[in-house]
Amino acid sequence: MKPRHPESHRAHRAGWLRASVLGANDGIVSISGLVVGVAASGATPAVVLASGIAGVVAGAMSMAAGEYVSVQSQADVETADLAKERRELAEQPESELKELAMIWERRGLDPALAREVAVQLTAHDALGSHARDELGITEALRARPLQAALASGAAF
Repeated sequence: MKPRHPESHRAHRAGWLRASVLGANDGIVSISGLVVGVAASGATPAVVLASGIAGVVAGAMSMAAGEYVSVQSQADVETADLAKERRELAEQPESELKELAMIWERRGLDPALAREVAVQLTAHDALGSHARDELGITEALRARPLQAALASGAAF
């Protein structure tokens, strides 16, 4: 059955959009302050322009580098958490199944149904289920350092 209306969600854009907004905001404030300050010093228009261009280049590089390091740290934490979860699933599968069932119970399912959901999700994709339901890590919202760096630097 075809849906009546296509759903167009935008959560997958949150990472680069946040980086773009921060980059643009910082660029506007920093470069405006730099250009006004240099102009107020009585510098020639050529010096004001050169200062503004140098500020944009330096600021864009700085924003991109800072955003990359910040988001890479988040990606490193996600990777470590997934490795730990993978290990726990291999070493303690029943405990992890109970944990997943309890998550679904806290969401409102009765215990028997929560266990059945946990069993089926585990059979389908155990690590993916725990990543999403226990850790809150989804593919759409995963940390993407290079994307964030490019968005922040370009927006600056």
